[in-house]
Amino acid sequence: MACPYFYPVEARGGSPMLPLGDSWTGVCRAGGGEPFQPGDASLKQWCNLGYARGECPRFPAGDGGGDAVRFTITGCEGGAVGIYYVVERDHHPLAHGAGYPDDPILRRQAEAYVESYRRRSANS
Repeated sequence: MACPYFYPVEARGGSPMLPLGDSWTGVCRAGGGEPFQPGDASLKQWCNLGYARGECPRFPAGDGGGDAVRFTITGCEGGAVGIYYVVERDHHPLAHGAGYPDDPILRRQAEAYVESYRRRSANS
């Protein structure tokens, strides 16, 4: 369950149990301003794991959106990977859908999840 404001840029490896299938570096896009480069502690604690509301100083106060996003693979056939996502708020579904989300940040997270999946699949 990654933070809904986290834009993943580069995989750093790690466990397939992580929300994006790996630990990722990236930028915070909270607040609509210039992208912010979080430090390692923030990446580990909030960006990659979500549920940063009230904890991360960059998470917008009063935001009515999600706290975290989770993804799952629905199938893989002929090189095409199906994906399903759920945006959560207070540990409950807020929005969900099949395929890549329209939101550019969530779309990039979905792409990162699929990249991690493909990397693991190629190595098995």
